[in-house]
Amino acid sequence: MKALVFSSRSYFQSALNSENSGRHQLTFLETKLDASTAPLCRGYGAALVFVNDRVDRPCLQALAEGGTRLVATLSTGTNHIDLAAAKELGITVASVPSYSPHAVSEFTLALLLTMARKIHRASHRIREGNFELEGLEGFELRDKTVGVFGTGAIGREVVKNLSGFGCKILAHDPAPHPETAKLCRYVAQEQLFRESDIITFHVPLLPATRHLVNEQTLALMKKGVFLINTSRGAIFDTPSVIRALKRGHLGHLAIDVYEEEAGLFFEDRSSEILKDDQFARLLTFPNVIVTGHQAFLTDRALRIIAQTTLQSLTEFESSGTCTHCVRS
Repeated sequence: MKALVFSSRSYFQSALNSENSGRHQLTFLETKLDASTAPLCRGYGAALVFVNDRVDRPCLQALAEGGTRLVATLSTGTNHIDLAAAKELGITVASVPSYSPHAVSEFTLALLLTMARKIHRASHRIREGNFELEGLEGFELRDKTVGVFGTGAIGREVVKNLSGFGCKILAHDPAPHPETAKLCRYVAQEQLFRESDIITFHVPLLPATRHLVNEQTLALMKKGVFLINTSRGAIFDTPSVIRALKRGHLGHLAIDVYEEEAGLFFEDRSSEILKDDQFARLLTFPNVIVTGHQAFLTDRALRIIAQTTLQSLTEFESSGTCTHCVRS
């Protein structure tokens, strides 16, 4: 099957080519997919996309006009795709339901421990020849209450990993998981916000979770609370978060995702002036860590993403449907 891979990077190309073994005809473009670039896909049966491609109705209309019948996203989330429009236009959407919950879970703990022990600041000091320990006092997880908001595949792994540190673990999910409940205590959303010293978020971006962290929910949280987001940027209302940081109510912040990341992430912008004032403001806080949506990026995860996506191409080519089709 002929497939055009948008927003491609070397790690995606390597993984897809390795798993493909010549089965499908793959063409790789670094260009993002949106309505203006969709005509590039004319003559290709499938478009492979990633989280910051804008697969809205105009884009899908252009894809349909060019003969594309499958959009396969190299991600679990599909909030960047207009599923209703795809259905109307006869375009099938496929995703990767689960690639490696361990990858995101371990990265979440890495962010937590880095901030807890100020490893990032210590590393910068050492490189400058400063071996002073003043200001590097951290905290131990065993003394903290950690809230895990969302216990899907990733959230459950986070609970497992946290359980080895001896901290008190609270969790919130509309559908509590019986095995996970043995390692934590499921509570209501408001109770988790009020009682947790650290809160890590592992939920999809839905209307109900958009700006879940806002002025009202931040007000429920403890002064000095530590928030971690490795799910979707728009779960946090960035202006509210910045105000909470400025007044000292939010004590620490570690994010691998950002609400307006589509215009920033996955590109080398080291020689440019940042035009996003909110993002630039976040970078001024010493108690904030920002990474560029890399929590998923492990060799194992890339292999599974490639295998699942290529399976969808193979199945769709032979039957017009696939196991990992997304229902609108």
